[in-house]
Amino acid sequence: MTRIRRLSEGTINRIAAGEVVERPASAVKELVENAIDAGARHIDIVIGAGGRELIRITDDGCGMSADELALAVERHATSKMRLDESGREDMHDIATLGFRGEALPSIGAVARLSIVSRPHEAESAHRILVEGGQVGAVEPASGVAGTRIEVRDLFYATPARLKFMKSERAETMAVAETVKRLAMAHPEIAFALTSSDRNMLRLDAELPGVEGRLSRLSAIMGRDFAANALAIDAIRENVALTGFVGLPTYNRGTAQAQFLFVNGRPVRDKLLVGAVRGAYADFLARDRHPAVALFVEIDPRDVDVNVHPAKSEVRFRDAGLVRGLIVGALRHALHEAGHRASTTVAGATLGALRPGITPQGAPAYASQAYAPGSCFAESAGEWQGAFADMAARSGRVENPESMDHASPYIAPDNMPLGVARGQLHETYVIAQTADGIVIVDQHAAHERLVYERMKKAMAEQGVARQILLIPEVVELEEADAERLAARASEWAELGFVLEGFGDGAVVVREVPAIFGKLDVGGLVRDLADELSEMDQALSLKEKLEDVCGTIACHGSVRAGRRLTGDEMNALLREMEVTPHSGQCNHGRPTYVELKLSDIERLFGRR
Repeated sequence: MTRIRRLSEGTINRIAAGEVVERPASAVKELVENAIDAGARHIDIVIGAGGRELIRITDDGCGMSADELALAVERHATSKMRLDESGREDMHDIATLGFRGEALPSIGAVARLSIVSRPHEAESAHRILVEGGQVGAVEPASGVAGTRIEVRDLFYATPARLKFMKSERAETMAVAETVKRLAMAHPEIAFALTSSDRNMLRLDAELPGVEGRLSRLSAIMGRDFAANALAIDAIRENVALTGFVGLPTYNRGTAQAQFLFVNGRPVRDKLLVGAVRGAYADFLARDRHPAVALFVEIDPRDVDVNVHPAKSEVRFRDAGLVRGLIVGALRHALHEAGHRASTTVAGATLGALRPGITPQGAPAYASQAYAPGSCFAESAGEWQGAFADMAARSGRVENPESMDHASPYIAPDNMPLGVARGQLHETYVIAQTADGIVIVDQHAAHERLVYERMKKAMAEQGVARQILLIPEVVELEEADAERLAARASEWAELGFVLEGFGDGAVVVREVPAIFGKLDVGGLVRDLADELSEMDQALSLKEKLEDVCGTIACHGSVRAGRRLTGDEMNALLREMEVTPHSGQCNHGRPTYVELKLSDIERLFGRR
């Protein structure tokens, strides 16, 4: 007697449901995607008990006839797959969100499903019921043009699945997140989401174009995102990339504010997430994440959307092309932003000055004291000559005297970061602008300037080196010393000439000429720590942002150093012409700008 048998139709449907319908949010996703594919311009979603008791989705799409209703609840029946010239289904030309033909029968296999639909040209509607996989007859019904789908008692036919359900609140939030992602991708459609008679989301249809898309993103991600967003519009070969990305200083502690779409389909793709991370590598610490909403448009034949049952992952034919486009477009936009910093930085500062007020959407670092870290570490080393060099290059420095002496007044007109008026606690430069004040963290700002100069020098002719009069021997753990010495040739490209010096030590003979007096020992130990955390397969050039960031930090002017007027103004002028100078190498702001109108409000003058 054979041990192999065919599964029953009900069991097959329940297995399929387990892949497609993991939780209420999965069912909502499949049904809303069907409504979008049907050409709906308004989609209304109602859920009860987190979607477990009720999911009702009403749309004004094209609707279905009686015959189409009967086919719609059969497995692998779909209207969304095109036929090729030979009359066969073309699996490589999928331009819709749904195409498998599994959603409705899978949901009907584990719940009580009711569909009422009417085409726009028809005079009456029809209804069909599916309960636990049992399909009823198509019957006449009353209904407006479009489709209304009700799903009740989800997973009642598979009670074992119910124990994996999360709390009602968690399931409700998952449904809201799903609807928000779909709404981002389709701003031309109006969405409404109601949970137990509570309006959770109500979005009007937006006008086509960039402004309409930004308006929809602002409604979902918050107004602060729109105020701190950079537009992306790039194309390479047959791939187009549009959307908006946040300034580096407008960052988050998690990647939850990253929304990625491929041909209108929300995805969580490792390639795309990695590309975004790579583009911001120069600007954010490892534990900070940018806010982005990116839309990739690509020929359906060049992307496989059939690699995951829930269609949440995709596979590109030319992954390198897509990744290069994203990294290049984002870096270009960040470069064009210049010294611009997030508006939430100033908002958080003003909020801190008003007890009890915490601005919404402000980055975590913006409303608290800076945490100690490499960017703000202090050492005994002093900066020698760098600001004098900057002052010599700056065409706007007119005051030859230190600000400690009587200085002629310099008007701040046409200077975005203003004119230095003083220094607080030998750490913060205070500058007057045409309509406010700017407070600059001298160490964070100079760290970014040194970093950008190092990158530019490496790209053009390599980093110039200077010989130490007395080579410095640095003692380390034996493993750290071996790792440093093994990559001596790569360190030389970064301006360091070092070699092994017995067991557990290295000797440094040359350092980058861009630095003056330098704590060589402290820097080498930090570089050893940096190298120990790297993947050994990576070259230092591939990890340039980490290595140069550490070097730049040690070579920057420290907090606690008194600056002259020329030095402060030279710092401001160089910040104005240096890309990315609004944030240090870890994504923290290098300056805060307060408008005069805001300051006047603090004192009740407005």
